[in-house]
Amino acid sequence: MAATETTGSSNPANPKEAKSIYEFTANDINGQQVSLEKYKGHVCIIVNVASQCGYTKNNYAELVELDEQFGESKGLKILGFPCNQFGGQEPGDAKEICSFVAKKNVKFDMFEKINVNGNNAHPLWVYLKYKQGGTLGDFIKWNFTKFIIDKNGQPVERHGPSTNPKDLIKSLEKYW
Repeated sequence: MAATETTGSSNPANPKEAKSIYEFTANDINGQQVSLEKYKGHVCIIVNVASQCGYTKNNYAELVELDEQFGESKGLKILGFPCNQFGGQEPGDAKEICSFVAKKNVKFDMFEKINVNGNNAHPLWVYLKYKQGGTLGDFIKWNFTKFIIDKNGQPVERHGPSTNPKDLIKSLEKYW
């Protein structure tokens, strides 16, 4: 019963009523629960990732570049959430995903594979979609949808899969 209480209290009952991302927890790629409070005071990019998508090569390369360029100097935090809801393009388990991102030189935080749409969507993603709806609806349309989070934990911008991560620099500069 205690485990249920822990899980129940770790994310808001109604994600749309949350005041910031800091009210949420998510399991990292190794299954350890992480409170997003850890990112307080940092500008973040939260992105749903996949290893077998047409956008994979460029997005991972540019996210790694942003992390290397601004992780230390500006405190940028990138949170990658593997998702297999779009064309089955993230079929691997945690071990396979870790092996894949290691080859891409990923040093930013990776989380467990989640759903971003539907009834089983992770509560954080329910919140992100509610705060920053898309042009054709709140749902996530494809891999590599990117949310910019300001230093107060507020989702301030949403960018689609075709937006290159390096094109976010001008936006990020507004929040540093």
